[in-house]
Amino acid sequence: MSTTTSHTPESEGPSRPARLIQNEVTTEIPVHLLFRDDPDPVSVPLKPAVVARRQGTGEQPRLRRTAQAAPRSAPDVDPELAERPARVLPGAAGVLAGVCGLAGCAVTSWWAGVVPPLALEALRLPSYAHAVLGPVQWAVYAGAGALGLFGFGGLARGRTGRAWVLGLFGRYRGTVRRTGLMWVNPLLLRRRVDVRLRHWRSEPMAAADASGVGLRVVVLVVWRVRDTARATLGVDDHETYLRECVEAALARIPVEAPGSGRGSADAAGEALTRLVAAETAPVGVQVFSVQPLRIEYAPEVAAAMHRRRIAALDAQNRATVLTSVVDSVEDTVTRLTMRGLVELDDYERKALVKDLTVAFSSGCMDTVNTR
Repeated sequence: MSTTTSHTPESEGPSRPARLIQNEVTTEIPVHLLFRDDPDPVSVPLKPAVVARRQGTGEQPRLRRTAQAAPRSAPDVDPELAERPARVLPGAAGVLAGVCGLAGCAVTSWWAGVVPPLALEALRLPSYAHAVLGPVQWAVYAGAGALGLFGFGGLARGRTGRAWVLGLFGRYRGTVRRTGLMWVNPLLLRRRVDVRLRHWRSEPMAAADASGVGLRVVVLVVWRVRDTARATLGVDDHETYLRECVEAALARIPVEAPGSGRGSADAAGEALTRLVAAETAPVGVQVFSVQPLRIEYAPEVAAAMHRRRIAALDAQNRATVLTSVVDSVEDTVTRLTMRGLVELDDYERKALVKDLTVAFSSGCMDTVNTR
């Protein structure tokens, strides 16, 4: 990189180049940033990004301009795939059909003469003479048996907080949210979905704070299935999808380190909730809250951050003790001189301040060590 030289009229001898950019104080500036023109108004917007400082130089973190990432769009799903109620019948209709089917089979058996004589005597039924099991009887058997199977096979029990997603040959046929006994077409494929308000406590997940320090975060997610059709048919497994969305949100949103205060945890929870809710809404999952329960440092940095925190607390304690000692010494010297108890010149005042500072410091340190 070329440097600019300046000549002073007072200097003698050959001129020396004056360095306008000192590497010991500031950082390197790329050439394309020094000589670039005005930014294009239609170019990609830029935002500052922090670059790591150089070790051992006392340099402050550098800022560079990077292209701002475009906001991610929510995943698209089939617009025609939406929950709608399925057609079902009351359970009494299925019971009646099943009873009619059994009765038809019993009457056909009596008509064909296949009922044992002891059963006829017990039921006090007359015997049907010259009966045979012919094609007509077999057709009646088939019809009555099919009616009984459809009647009893379609009976289902709906529970509160549960729903049935019905499908026929791969096509969505509706959702059943009714409770109690009902009759559903036995040819339809049923998938049970839990639509209650649910919560999920995660295992420790990887995260980072604003400075990039590794963390382990345990979050509590409160959610429920809002659209059963999209949650069942629009995604392979909506519970796994929710977990992965939470992990992705923790990787994108910085979480404050332990001990940063309740307000920072609430702000991180609100940001996580908005992001996860936007990611899971297209698949029929409604997220109410994503709140961090426990925030810890990652095992590889836990010891170093613990020592750093202890050092910060010790420095804060020492500053508090020093302020208290200075205030006490100032108050003591002021009272002694204002009340006229002693008359001190500069040398005696300095000696008194020194002795009082040593005495008060020793007393404060003894008290701190005792605690």
